[in-house]
Parts: sequence; structure tokens; C-alpha cells
Amino acid sequence: MDVPLWLALIVVGALGIKLIRPPWWLVAVILLGGYLLADSVLAPAIHSAITK
Repeated sequence: MDVPLWLALIVVGALGIKLIRPPWWLVAVILLGGYLLADSVLAPAIHSAITK
């Protein structure tokens, strides 16, 4: 199943806010960082490290 990146970010952000209650700025930094990292040169290395 292919899930769009924007949808996965919204779901993870909503669950994180609901369960952990972090500050909004921290959520924004983590989500933006994850989005930028997914489109970087490190993405293939991360993908190969988490998939087996």
C-alpha cells in the first residue's frame, strides 16, 4: 500500500499531539525536518536501513 507522504505526516503529527502533548513548535520542527529529510540525498540510505 502506498501512502502519500503528506498524509503520513498528518497522521503521525495528530497522534503525537494527542498522545504526548508536546509544544506546537516542536511538532512543526519534527514534521518539517522529516519532510525535508525524506527528499534529501540521505533518503536511500535511510530506506535501506529500515527495510529488510
